[in-house]
Amino acid sequence: MDFALKNGCQHSRINLYSGTNSSFEIRDMKIDRLTQAAESSMTIQLFADGRYGAFSTNRLDKEELEKFIGNGIESTRYLAEDKARTLPDPSLYYKGGKADLQLYDPGFDAVRPDDKVALAMKVCDEIMGKDRRIISSTSSYSDEAGSRYMIASNGFEGQTISSSYSLAGSASLKDEHSEARPESYWYDSSLFYNTLIKEGIGTRALERAIRKLGQKKTASGKYRMVVDNMNSSRLLSPLISAIYGSAIQQKNSFLLDKLEQKIAGDKLSLTDEPHLPQSPGARYFDNEGVATRRLPVFENGVLKTYYIDTYNANKLETAPTISSPSILTMQMGDKDVDGLVALVEKGILVTGFNGGNSNSSTGDFSYGVEGFLIENGILTQAISEMNITGNMLSLWSHLAEVGKDTRRGSSWKIPSLLFDEVDFSGL
Repeated sequence: MDFALKNGCQHSRINLYSGTNSSFEIRDMKIDRLTQAAESSMTIQLFADGRYGAFSTNRLDKEELEKFIGNGIESTRYLAEDKARTLPDPSLYYKGGKADLQLYDPGFDAVRPDDKVALAMKVCDEIMGKDRRIISSTSSYSDEAGSRYMIASNGFEGQTISSSYSLAGSASLKDEHSEARPESYWYDSSLFYNTLIKEGIGTRALERAIRKLGQKKTASGKYRMVVDNMNSSRLLSPLISAIYGSAIQQKNSFLLDKLEQKIAGDKLSLTDEPHLPQSPGARYFDNEGVATRRLPVFENGVLKTYYIDTYNANKLETAPTISSPSILTMQMGDKDVDGLVALVEKGILVTGFNGGNSNSSTGDFSYGVEGFLIENGILTQAISEMNITGNMLSLWSHLAEVGKDTRRGSSWKIPSLLFDEVDFSGL
C-alpha cells in the first residue's frame, strides 16, 4: 500500500488471501478424483488521478510485487476517468473490538486424509447394493480453510478466518418401466468437523432417488405450490438480485423505485442478520470494510432496503448501505415441509428445478420443475417435465405460508414455502 501511494496513487486497498482445501470424490466405492491445494494471493486496487484499476497475483516476492504494482499504476493511467470510484467514507468502516464470530474450526489441520476418504466411502456404501435398480453411486467429501486480510489507505484494517466441511452423496437409478434415469442427492455442510452430519447422507440420497421412479407430467393448470427447503432460495434469488445497487443504477431491476412499497404478501419478512456466531455468512464488515449491521430487507411484504456499495451509491448520489447480503433469515412459521403439504388439497410439491430463468427487468420467469402431485394433503404421483411461469411480484404476493425447516449449513436461512395460484404447464 505504501509503495502504491509513493508511486502515484492517491489511495489504494490491498486484499491478501491464504487458504487450503481438499476434496475426495468416490464413484461406486472407488476413488474417482482427489484434490489438495494451498493458495496465497494478493489483489491491489489502485486509485490514481480519478482512475481505478484492480490487479491480482500469487507471486508475492517483494521485488516482483514492486514491478507488478508499478505496471499496474502505469496501466491504470490509460483507463477512462471515473470519479465514482472511491474508497468508502472512513466513518462507515468497522472499527474492531467485537466478539469472535467463531467461524474457524481450530481442529481443521488435525483431520486426517484417511478419515476424509472413509467418510466419503461410507456415504457411497450407504447406496451401493441397496436396490437392484441402482446404476451408480457417487459421494464426496470436501473441506476448506482460509484467512483474509484487508487494508485501505484511508483507515481500514481487518482480518477474517473461516473453515467449512461438506459431505454429499448421489444415486442414479434405472426406471424399469421407462427410459428415464432418475437421480437425486443429499448433503450436509458445517463450519466445524464435529457438527458435520456423517450418518445417513447416502441413505437419504437413495430414498430421494427412489421416490422419483415413475415420474410423468400431470395436467396443466393453477395449483398451490410447496417448494422444499433445498430449492426455496431459488425463488428468492431474483428478489435479492433486483435490490443490488448495480441493478438499480443500471435501471435493470423490477424493484426499481419500490422502496417502502408493498411488493409481496404479508408472510414475507426477511432480515439480514450478519452477527450470528458460528453461522455461514457471518461477518463484521463487507468486502469494502464497511461495518455490517442488522438490516430489515422485507417487512410484511414491504421492501425496506437496497444493497448499495460505495461505487453505486456515488453513481446514484445516495447513501451506501452494504455491498451484499450476509445472513438472510426469513421469519418462520410452525410447520415443516410435510406440514405444508398437509394443508394442500390439490397442488404440487417442487423438489427440484431443471433450468429456466427470470427476467431481471420485468420479473417474468419460467422454470422447469420436478416433484410430486399433492392430493388431499398426500404426495401421490412423482412428476417431471413441468414448467412454472409467471411474474415474481405476483408469485410473492401469493405467498401463503412459511415453514420452519431451514437448512443450517446455508447463509440463506429460507425454509419450505407455500404459494397459491401458480401456473403449471404439463399435459
